[in-house]
Amino acid sequence: MAAGDGDVKLGTLGSGGERGGGDGGDGSPGSAGATAAAASSSWVAALLATGGEMLLNVALVALVLLGAYRLWVRWGRRGLGSGPGAGEESPAATLPRMKKRDFSLEQLRQYDGARTPRILLAVNGKVFDVTKGSKFYGPAGPYGIFAGRDASRGLATFCLDKDALRDEYDDLSDLNAVQMESVREWEMQFKEKYDYVGRLLKPGEEPSEYTDEEDTKDHSKQD
Repeated sequence: MAAGDGDVKLGTLGSGGERGGGDGGDGSPGSAGATAAAASSSWVAALLATGGEMLLNVALVALVLLGAYRLWVRWGRRGLGSGPGAGEESPAATLPRMKKRDFSLEQLRQYDGARTPRILLAVNGKVFDVTKGSKFYGPAGPYGIFAGRDASRGLATFCLDKDALRDEYDDLSDLNAVQMESVREWEMQFKEKYDYVGRLLKPGEEPSEYTDEEDTKDHSKQD
């Protein structure tokens, strides 16, 4: 070990001084060797102490990172609040992709995860298939209240109560600028994560007719 080698060399130097210089008192080579040995030992001890502190800090950082990773594995890429719906277990893989179409409120409510395994919700006039997020948006999920409904008001106001839902078409005209910006941000997040399957129709509005080419093109953008 480096510390041992240094001690041996300093000890040899001291012994040589005593043999050639007499009593080895103050100012003798032996005394200088002893002083150097003591200084070297103090330096090594300080180095070891510093190294031990660094190792302890590294270990603590590693534990913190491990804890954060475990939390990410358990809760990571969550739905509401950290990006809509990731890490979810769902029946989506067994369902064919839904062809693009528009929905009235009544038609949208059929896709609540209870009457059919497919789950849809609307955000800012856009309808998304969130079936793969059934862990969050299914009947037993924490955000199941939005299944088959227009979730815009609830997302804008951070409300998970029935007060955030409207039985009639909600034009969101009473929301302030900050809330409307929040709705648009949620719309973009859902568009990145889930399949956009059509528009939420206003009262009296006629549905659009989508061709197979348009439907395929839209899905390919999200893959």
